[in-house]
Amino acid sequence: MSLPEAARQALEAFAGQASWEQRARLLMQWGDRLEPLNEEERNEANRVQGCESLVWLVAEQRDGAWHFRATSDARLLRGLIALLLVRVQGLPGEELARLDLGQWFNELGLGRQLSPSRSNGLNAVLQRMRELVS
Repeated sequence: MSLPEAARQALEAFAGQASWEQRARLLMQWGDRLEPLNEEERNEANRVQGCESLVWLVAEQRDGAWHFRATSDARLLRGLIALLLVRVQGLPGEELARLDLGQWFNELGLGRQLSPSRSNGLNAVLQRMRELVS
């Protein structure tokens, strides 16, 4: 499975963080980089169901590849979403369907910090992405 350049950069950035505090700070910085959604895009149709926090997801095709934008009202979750987005941007639908979310976050050194509710929320975001591209 191909790894987008931004995902490689994320792996390098998180590999250099020794403690959870450092990774959490970096995670929030990644969340601040998210491409913003405007107020019209923060609507019920774009809301991801199955998340404890509010999460909105928008998908569009650009040059034959899927591009996602998302945000959340929860700062830590925005960082996790940013890391999910760098992993999936531009992937064909078949690769998106096979993506192992747990493995990706384990590679980043964040797997142990994913509470069941955060993990369920991220899986709901990934599932919604798969629905949008199918």
